[in-house]
Amino acid sequence: MSAFDATELPLDNTADTATEQYDPAHDYHALNAMLNLYDADGRIQFDKDKAAEREYVTGHVAANTVKFDGTAERLEYLTGNQYYDPAVFAQYSPEFLDRFYARAAASGFEFGTFLGAFKFYTSYALKTFDGKRYLEDFPQRCAAVALELAAGDEGEAVRFLDAMISGEFQPATPTFLNLGKAQRGEPVSCFLVRIEDNMESISRGINAALQLSKRGGGVALLLSNLRELGAPIKHIENQSSGVIPVMKLLEDSFSYANQLGARQGAGAVYLNAHHPDILRFLDTKRENADEKIRIKSLALGVVIPDVTFELAKRKAPMALFSPYDVERVYGKPFADISVTEHYDEMVADDRIRKTYIDAREFFTTLAEIQFESGYPYIVFEDTVNRANPIEGRVTMSNLCSEILQVQEASEYNEDLTYSHVGRDVSCNLGSLNIAKAMDAGLASTVETAIRALTAVAEHTRIDAVPSIRRANDEGHAIGLGQMNLHGFLAREGIQYGSEEGLDFTDMYFMTVAYHAYRASHALAVEKGRAFASFPSSAYAKPAGEGNYFDKYTDGRRSLEPCTERVRELFAKFGVAIPTADDWKALQAEIIRDGIYNQNLQAVPPTGSISYINHSTSSIHPIASKIEIRKEGKIGRVYYPAAYMTNDNLDYYRDAYEIGWKAIVDTYAEATQHVDQGLSLTLFFPDTATTRDLNKAQIYAWRKGIKTLYYIRIRQQALAGTEVQGCVSCML
Repeated sequence: MSAFDATELPLDNTADTATEQYDPAHDYHALNAMLNLYDADGRIQFDKDKAAEREYVTGHVAANTVKFDGTAERLEYLTGNQYYDPAVFAQYSPEFLDRFYARAAASGFEFGTFLGAFKFYTSYALKTFDGKRYLEDFPQRCAAVALELAAGDEGEAVRFLDAMISGEFQPATPTFLNLGKAQRGEPVSCFLVRIEDNMESISRGINAALQLSKRGGGVALLLSNLRELGAPIKHIENQSSGVIPVMKLLEDSFSYANQLGARQGAGAVYLNAHHPDILRFLDTKRENADEKIRIKSLALGVVIPDVTFELAKRKAPMALFSPYDVERVYGKPFADISVTEHYDEMVADDRIRKTYIDAREFFTTLAEIQFESGYPYIVFEDTVNRANPIEGRVTMSNLCSEILQVQEASEYNEDLTYSHVGRDVSCNLGSLNIAKAMDAGLASTVETAIRALTAVAEHTRIDAVPSIRRANDEGHAIGLGQMNLHGFLAREGIQYGSEEGLDFTDMYFMTVAYHAYRASHALAVEKGRAFASFPSSAYAKPAGEGNYFDKYTDGRRSLEPCTERVRELFAKFGVAIPTADDWKALQAEIIRDGIYNQNLQAVPPTGSISYINHSTSSIHPIASKIEIRKEGKIGRVYYPAAYMTNDNLDYYRDAYEIGWKAIVDTYAEATQHVDQGLSLTLFFPDTATTRDLNKAQIYAWRKGIKTLYYIRIRQQALAGTEVQGCVSCML
């Protein structure tokens, strides 16, 4: 093409739309639907899904893809017409870009499933502004992302490209969707923002919800510090409206703001279990709640300290403390006080107003609301803070319950300018495909992923919320996640939740942690600095004196597989499990030089990225062997579990068959090696009771689980009313 005008784009045909179109001449939809029908021998027709994928890509997609004569012409058009950001590609020579895109094209990439291809082309691929024609395939999307992440470093660009095309590493949706594009949001999955007990902070919180929803993923906000309904304002009694009106304002804000129409704004709010508004907070999710208080789209999370469980065990009343009074007495916000440590003295302090509810009835109410809505998420506050290596308190989580980072309160002037910029949280996420990472030897894949995620942190500038900007600049926090645990175990002939499955999970996550810290240490050495608060962290303490890595060096636990099968598995893939001596050497290096990233790991639920990567989601079991999804105008789409064949179906028991206990046990093995959290969904049969949910919550707390995400009941799933996934991390 010599003239770059949208009306002159060369096409094989001029279909009305490239997205969600049904073409009767290429019935990929009907082929995909045959996954749900057995053949004459009673076997699943996996070949029909592959035929659907080929029909879709070589038929519909090829017919609606813009063709160019070469890389130079393509990039000239895309940068010249505001599809691609010219600054990204100007960092590289034309010769390198030719070789780079030739490498991507020669990868031989094919989607593993029809849904993977369909999801990519409808949700990720760059299209013409009218949405009718495709301007990218999967390798080209990987190439654009890799080029921006590498910021001119040709070697890094190639490593990032190879890791993504091979399926070893998949950036989260905001990163994979946005990088390289001129019209885009931020490459960040989600945000966490504190709200303090004053109108200036509430106003700033609502503004942050609008600004961050416009730019990227979901936003979680902390409400624990807000004074309760009826609390005094300026010493005048019964003036405060409590947390629910703020929740309504936030819900309206999220419904209004979205990222160029591509991602609906989504939010979550967290409240401490000992806040006086806790029962009213939970009641907002009841099906029969009054419309004046009902919260429809906002996610709820409850922060539960250890003492709450102890009170329920003793059948004791549970005190709810006025945040207004607690802050006056202790000189710091309610969320920054350990309720467990100070419970008895706060009960005894007449300066702090308190009301009482039955602790067991609280947990029953919690389970009732979860039955009705899937909410609230749960943060086990004391478990989280005992494991937290960073100075300060973790007081909340995010929209998918896996981000656990310290925050610092901001202070404002009357004109809403900052008198002190605190620290809030942005989540830079991406996940390894456990099977592909093991196939590749693991170590180099982990390092590549850490460097790629660090690049996301370094390229992010959220000036609209200065507390987000400050924390990102000082901490370079990232969240390396995982997916395809069930698929990998099944491929290798191991049952999910078995002794060998738990053993592999333990060894795998420990090995990933080792290489993640090695990579972050290398970055600190290269850049000549550690994250800002490293000197006060558990990473910097002397060995044997509370150092974070003492658990790997003091002999308290075995660093070797418990089962011969797992020992053989690591040997088969050439993956070395770090020894105590390896950890001691790394510990000494980190004490000396620091690490670059304040936080390194967080395991999100994963959703769309699992489909395009053909992985089982996150590290939980499959929900069904053949998953059924509703996808826009095309209707039902069928998705087979990764690596499933007609010969290994016995290894694909679904989450409801496996049961919540085995899932919690699996997550517990992983949790001990993850510095942040893991998004853990609990699955129950339709016979489950509130007592069953409470038993699972208590078991998870005792096993050291940090957070709980959704509750899913099989009856709801069969009825088509299952809870939708996290829009910031899954999609």
